[in-house]
Amino acid sequence: MLEKIAQTRFLSRATSAVRRLVSGRGESNAVSMALDVISNYRKLNAEQRPKFFAMLAEQFNIDAEQLMKAAQSFAADPNARNYIRLQKISESPRQELLRRLNRAPGGTAAVVEMRRDLLTLLNKKPEFMGLDYDMRHLLSSWFNPGFLKMHRVDWKSPAEILEKIIAHEAVHAIDGWDDLRRRLQPDRRCFAFFHPQLPDEPLIFVEVALLPEIPVAIMPLVDKKSTPVEQSNQFKVAAFYSISNCESGLRGVSMGNFLIKRVAEQLHAEFPGLKTFVTLSPIPGLMEWITAGAHLGDLPSSDKIKPAVRKARDDALELLKLNGSNWMDKLGKVWHPDQCSEREKAAFMALTAIYLTTVTPSRDGNPVAKFHLGNGAKLHQINWAGDLSKNGLRQSAGLMVNYLYDLSSVEENHERFVNGEIIYSRSVGKLINT
Repeated sequence: MLEKIAQTRFLSRATSAVRRLVSGRGESNAVSMALDVISNYRKLNAEQRPKFFAMLAEQFNIDAEQLMKAAQSFAADPNARNYIRLQKISESPRQELLRRLNRAPGGTAAVVEMRRDLLTLLNKKPEFMGLDYDMRHLLSSWFNPGFLKMHRVDWKSPAEILEKIIAHEAVHAIDGWDDLRRRLQPDRRCFAFFHPQLPDEPLIFVEVALLPEIPVAIMPLVDKKSTPVEQSNQFKVAAFYSISNCESGLRGVSMGNFLIKRVAEQLHAEFPGLKTFVTLSPIPGLMEWITAGAHLGDLPSSDKIKPAVRKARDDALELLKLNGSNWMDKLGKVWHPDQCSEREKAAFMALTAIYLTTVTPSRDGNPVAKFHLGNGAKLHQINWAGDLSKNGLRQSAGLMVNYLYDLSSVEENHERFVNGEIIYSRSVGKLINT
């Protein structure tokens, strides 16, 4: 009972502090009032936080009537004065609230924290989507890559940063300090973006292997017992094999594409002999798509799919005879790529090529492919038995893919992808007879 009374008091104080902060008086005393909002917000429990967000969503929204009047005035006379008025009215008061929170020491971290909490509620509280949009809009400006600092993370980096790298590795888990040490050897690199307001918080990081040739399997790259390549003149390829976001509160804020390009430029400057920049990437969703029937008919460009592609899809499905239940049954019986016939292998490879070259532009397309192809990469090579981990077998039958970053053509490739075109190599095209 006492806890409930205390929580009600904290919510009331947080609400009052918000009102003071967005008032005219709050503009001149923003720091102390912002700290008051942050302090009381952090005292709220899981039951009270939705009430706080509901208050922001409902009471600090755009005034629809005023917006309509401003829009009509601008439509009637689109002069500068009416434009400015329309812009001011079309911005919700909570955006100014968030900007004033950001002025306080630790304010940036507090807004990120608030959004982290908000994101956990969106599925059940879609009415908070407008509030989330405002938060993401401002965070995208505050975490613009032009403001971010890229630093190499190595064995001499502060322990708290190394611990966060271990904790947030999202693609290939780091098995303790020995594993991390191997990933930071001279033939490996780890780079992260940091924000000036969060100097000890890596926001996103990428891991790179420096190699003599393009890798086709992940295990040699993440094996902590592997032997490092000693001679830098052997570095011909930089392989990006993992990219991880550390802060869920920044979901939807684009940073990874800028990080990869900046890392590639720095590595090329450090090792002029590096000519090839590729990824070794997973294919989440592949087996889910295949076992659901590898549908193509509902794609935006389905009418443009070549008959040869449809035939390759149909032939592969007929050969494999897979659905969700018997795929899991196969895995349960210790299915392994080494046990496949050449015909089965060709069927899996063809379906993977179709999935990546045809389905990617759709809303349900592969997110990893969307990221790299949208970043200007080229679909270079599909690798059989690239990831033999349990997760790799379950999500993609062990297949992995290389996306090639040709720094001279990433802008052109990006534009072509935006227009719905997938750039892929001849070897990928041969898998589906295109």
